[in-house]
Amino acid sequence: MFLPIVAFGSEVLRKKCKEINSDYPDLDLLIENMWQTMYESSGVGLAAPQINKDIRIFLIDTKPFMQEGKEENSIKKVFINPTILEEDGEEWNFNEGCLSIPDIREEVKRKSIITINYQDENFEWYTDTFTGINARVIQHEYDHIEGKLFIDYLSPLRKRMIKRKLENISKGNIEVGYRMKFPR
Repeated sequence: MFLPIVAFGSEVLRKKCKEINSDYPDLDLLIENMWQTMYESSGVGLAAPQINKDIRIFLIDTKPFMQEGKEENSIKKVFINPTILEEDGEEWNFNEGCLSIPDIREEVKRKSIITINYQDENFEWYTDTFTGINARVIQHEYDHIEGKLFIDYLSPLRKRMIKRKLENISKGNIEVGYRMKFPR
């Protein structure tokens, strides 16, 4: 089932999310719905706050970002109760966007290597290191479960320049190709 994407201005996008355990009700269905929602919205990642759940889960599929012939470097994965242990490497700019903040894309600087501890959908623990675009997408989605948005990395001047667009999003004055839930 396609779940509505929560728009900028919604309180849940600013919450630090809660950990879950294997007793979380209908987790398999939630994950299935998150995959469907992400793909139908043309996203490469989706975090629980974006579907109005304040829990520590996100999923990513970076294949659309991979250059032809490099698809084997992509990852498709569910991250539950993650903690980024280390961010390393050179910072690099990338033009980021977000399903909760449609029609706004901005250059954001992030580290190129991360090490993250997380559980999969079977609640098995892993500690993995990711690089490049995979690390970037993980950091973006991880920020969501920490209550941060990619626009938080922008300069005060750049934030002022997009202020009206953000206000329009929060008021529902925007048309997108997927269902959204706007703040009241």
